[in-house]
Amino acid sequence: NDMDNTIDAIVNASGLPLSILIVGVGNADFSAMEFLDSDDELLQSRKDGRRAQRDIVQFVPMNKFGGTGPAASHALAKELLAEIPAQLVSYFQSVNVAPLPPRPGPNRLPSAPLLG
Repeated sequence: NDMDNTIDAIVNASGLPLSILIVGVGNADFSAMEFLDSDDELLQSRKDGRRAQRDIVQFVPMNKFGGTGPAASHALAKELLAEIPAQLVSYFQSVNVAPLPPRPGPNRLPSAPLLG
């Protein structure tokens, strides 16, 4: 079925430098999307039992933010992108790539988050 195929695709992709962002639009039942988000436990293939190497899915329902204005859009983007840094770090850890030391001086990125 579609859900089993989707889980398998995510399990297969979990070793790649990839993040999957899902936005729920409308008032539908998003329990399947929440399951794919797998914050509490890594996804496991229903076909062959393989477990995802890491969590690569972030699901956020749009209606959680109560509108379509700039403040709601900002809050949606902030929550949707919140797990990306940890997903990036987990990928590099999984392939044994250590981060470079911070660069001093004017070329350094700002310490405050852009969406803060």
